Amino acid sequence: MPVNLPYALTAELTHRCPLSCPYCSNPLELQKRENELSTDQWLSVLEQADELGVAQVHFTGGEPLLRPDLERLVRRARELGLYVNLITSGVGLSDQRLRQLTEAGVDSIQLSVQAASSELADPIAGFPAHELKRQAARRIRDIGLPLHMNVVLHRANLHQLEDIIELCVSWGAERLELANAQYYGWALRNVQQLLPRREQLQEAEAAYARAQRRYGRQIELLWILPDYFEDFPKPCMGGWGQVSLTVAPDGRVLPCTAASEIRTLTFENVRERGLVWVWRDSPSFNAYRGSDWMPEPCRSCERRELDYGGCRCQAFLLTGDARATDPVCIRSPHRGIVSDRVGTMAGADTGLPDYSYRGR
Repeated sequence: MPVNLPYALTAELTHRCPLSCPYCSNPLELQKRENELSTDQWLSVLEQADELGVAQVHFTGGEPLLRPDLERLVRRARELGLYVNLITSGVGLSDQRLRQLTEAGVDSIQLSVQAASSELADPIAGFPAHELKRQAARRIRDIGLPLHMNVVLHRANLHQLEDIIELCVSWGAERLELANAQYYGWALRNVQQLLPRREQLQEAEAAYARAQRRYGRQIELLWILPDYFEDFPKPCMGGWGQVSLTVAPDGRVLPCTAASEIRTLTFENVRERGLVWVWRDSPSFNAYRGSDWMPEPCRSCERRELDYGGCRCQAFLLTGDARATDPVCIRSPHRGIVSDRVGTMAGADTGLPDYSYRGR
């Protein structure tokens, strides 16, 4: 099948991070500092991404501020004409560091927040970061950069949704991504502590609607669906290997940030293979493109061009088969896995979980 040009590159510069959030999207097997790509290797990745047709790069981690070469990478990305977004916890974003990043050419910064108050946010993050985030938001706005924010929603903070939105508005955010937890990696390991009750989610959806009416165009609010509670799965990254790619800290090239969880695939590394070849010709990127690979009921489903059978990572993590219909789908023979998990939360206590299970 014809292969599109990728729109975005997610550059995971490191897995190191001062926070230890229980829903972290990084894999359970975190890469150590000595395994990270060097500065010159990352510069080569950026040049290859530009050759491939990438339009924007998201520098992330872990915490990308822990890389002392971040400014150099930002500068090279801008020289190549790429839009540069920095995704950060805000920890370590001093006035000097922000000034250096701005001079290097960063276009926007996305700041994470865990809850509406430090009393809840700091235990979730496992680090006293909430006040540091407030200071980082002020610095970003003072220097004139667009401030985007995101929060992962789960059992412990859904009740604060309106307060979280109000907080982000008061901090000057132009855009807020309200991302209901996606259960891969650390979030899947901690699913019993994170998964909300259906009633909680319904209350949060009503709060989201109220906030939309209240703030109008003052802030852009994005609601990321909690797919365990949906009838149909979310599209698989706009199609596996169709619109974006991720380079992990050790150089592996992935169709999405969670793809390393699929143990039945071997992912090429930029240390040995060029990014253009990986995108166009590698077995891993071609594994689930199109629809020829699909089993029933996906193969004959009228939704196959809408959600591409759902998430390949979720299918593998819940069934052991990355080709399987995403168990979120109501038509999946594995739907019971998700239904059972949701059902166990019907009478669960929704107070602050015990974060001793974090395991990082």
